[in-house]
Amino acid sequence: METFFLYAAIYLCLIMVLSLYRAVFGPTVLDRMIGVNAIGSKTTALLVLIGLIYQRVEMFIDIALAYACLNFIAVLAASRYFQKRKGLYDENH
Repeated sequence: METFFLYAAIYLCLIMVLSLYRAVFGPTVLDRMIGVNAIGSKTTALLVLIGLIYQRVEMFIDIALAYACLNFIAVLAASRYFQKRKGLYDENH
């Protein structure tokens, strides 16, 4: 079963590359924020998988929950900032 979790973690890391591409090369600020949020969500799932691989789920669940909360608060703060200051949809080149 550990092999399955290992392959799932590797697959999740490969999928994170697609979100990283969107976060770096997104045409708008909103696309970049969605890419960063997707990376944070996948990192939370990856932490749970690492906990399953090392058989220390109780420790990694706490870390994953804290990381998910921080990711959520960061996305809310960034979206609020861009809504007030720059605008989410407008990007001047």
